[in-house]
Amino acid sequence: MRDLPDHGLPLVQLKEQRRDLVVALQNRNGPISGWELMQIAAVQQAITAFEEVIADLDAEADMDAAA
Repeated sequence: MRDLPDHGLPLVQLKEQRRDLVVALQNRNGPISGWELMQIAAVQQAITAFEEVIADLDAEADMDAAA
């Protein structure tokens, strides 16, 4: 995948937050709570939404460049 501009969106920070949450779960014993899973799911949904916005912005920029 090519490196795309982030358009000023906090995508990298969200991915780091997701990684930190997952690593914290991997480094402990015991059951994972529903709250912890919901935190990871919420961050993942935000990441997906930002990636879709970035794809739309890039598609618009490509269309403008072609015109």
